[in-house]
Amino acid sequence: MTARLIDGKALAQQVRARIAEDVARLRAEHGVQPGLVAVIVGEDPASKVYVGMKHRASEAAGLHSRQVVLPEATSQEDLEDVVRALNDDEAIDGILVQLPLPDHLDARRVQELIAPAKDVDALNPYTAGRLAIGDPTFLSCTPYGVLELLEHAGVEVAGSEVVIVGRSNLVGRPLSVMLTLKGRDATVTLAHSRTRDLAEVCRRADVLVAAVGVRRLVTADMVKPGATVIDVGTNRDDDGSLVGDVDFDAVAEVAGAITPVPGGVGPMTVTMLLQNTLEAARSRRGLPRR
Repeated sequence: MTARLIDGKALAQQVRARIAEDVARLRAEHGVQPGLVAVIVGEDPASKVYVGMKHRASEAAGLHSRQVVLPEATSQEDLEDVVRALNDDEAIDGILVQLPLPDHLDARRVQELIAPAKDVDALNPYTAGRLAIGDPTFLSCTPYGVLELLEHAGVEVAGSEVVIVGRSNLVGRPLSVMLTLKGRDATVTLAHSRTRDLAEVCRRADVLVAAVGVRRLVTADMVKPGATVIDVGTNRDDDGSLVGDVDFDAVAEVAGAITPVPGGVGPMTVTMLLQNTLEAARSRRGLPRR
């Protein structure tokens, strides 16, 4: 391996320590403990694991953390009533509804109902619209984590060519906008399954972000020598192990820097959720944000 490893786990620990200090200061100076609630519907094992991770990370950082667990058969009306009650709960600064929801529920309607001031998962169309016009409120947690990783690694994105493979509303689309905002000033190509000659497009990238959900899609011949490669993918290999969208061992021989899976982008997603909740607590009370 010749590429420098960008360690998301180590960075997440640093950022969470800083968040914990900020939360302690907020409580001491203003009597405010940021509150985060996760709503989970049904018995999806992966969702339960992920919500559990968020809960433990929240408590470790000093946040007030709650979980609302609803049965699989919960109706749309009942779920929306839960969200409305949380919108009105002054002890709660951040609301997230864990996806995926059961098939009979309309996730978009639920996301639109979350109060923008508490939309720490950044899935409300209002939040996305503010980002699109260059005046963001909250940043989507996974793209936010990618930005933090690039900054920590000293990767200069201004004037650089960035290729993002994957155009989801969770990662690819918001990240493409974030990177083009003034102050970051990257030139971004948003590639996807219909992109002609994907390998050639990827080889142009100074920074290549793989966020498409196909294991080992990005191979060594798709990477410019010395490029920074950020792997957002989380896939299961045939043996059940976690692998990314990048053929890590081969690409690490070509890239200049690379994130691993696990231990790269993943830990930063939960970390930036905590940061968003802290910022929501400050903003809702008219206190300066970070």
